[in-house]
Amino acid sequence: MSFTVFADGCANLPKQLLDGIELLPCDYLVNDIPVTYTGDIEDFDGHAYYKGLKNGDKVKTSLLNTALFLEHFTPIASKGGDIIYIAMSSGISGTYNAAVAAATDLMEEYPDSFIHIVDSHGCGFGNGILALKAAKLNKEGCDTKEAARILDEAVPHACQYFTVDDLNFLKNTGRVSGVTAQIGTILNIKPILFGDSTGHIISCDKVRGRKNAIKAIVQKYAEKRIVDTDDQIVCISHGDCIDDANKLAAMVMEINPKARITISQHEPFSGAHVGPGMLGLFFWGIER
Repeated sequence: MSFTVFADGCANLPKQLLDGIELLPCDYLVNDIPVTYTGDIEDFDGHAYYKGLKNGDKVKTSLLNTALFLEHFTPIASKGGDIIYIAMSSGISGTYNAAVAAATDLMEEYPDSFIHIVDSHGCGFGNGILALKAAKLNKEGCDTKEAARILDEAVPHACQYFTVDDLNFLKNTGRVSGVTAQIGTILNIKPILFGDSTGHIISCDKVRGRKNAIKAIVQKYAEKRIVDTDDQIVCISHGDCIDDANKLAAMVMEINPKARITISQHEPFSGAHVGPGMLGLFFWGIER
């Protein structure tokens, strides 16, 4: 039996990769003005968005609530259909818990339906590559419960490493202290960040200067990539710094010429927390 794959705007996926994936919208405020992001990264004006953040725009995000999941899941569950939703990390958002609550209610009401929520322990393409894997399993005719098991086991292998250009955005969301942000800015310190096994964003390295930060991210790929797998898609997202994204892609290709690289602006929902100049690399690898 086939199942419906859901992700949301945080998955960062361009149109050409969305076959078999339904996207849920994400709402946020820019200077108290409501914005609904449908998830189509190609319709997202990343240049204007990140320029606005740099110039002082205030962005507030909120979790996807249970009502939204019920709205989109109920028509499928009421017909006995199965669902797998790839959620952004429970370590940075309450969205996962809201989805679990909706799934629990619906499976009680419609016992013929099976709904599984995958905690991606990531965001951006960290969600996206798992959604791609879910869609692939569905197309191959994988049973829903077996696909759910495979996806849960795949989460620790969905690697995501990134750096930021301005530590003050991380300071504003409590990721680093004000003193650390100030000292880091003065000394041009760039953190290398990743989503750990609990889904929290932590620093795994610190280097001086942007060039060294890009090299450090590439080194993580060299150390942790899985070679010659069917899923060796590599994704790069950026906060309006396409030149750096292209440099990162070229360095990855030097290591693995078979890598299928997708580059896009980093989605706005988590982009508000990492800011302009964010540069991230997402790939299948050994445990984070």
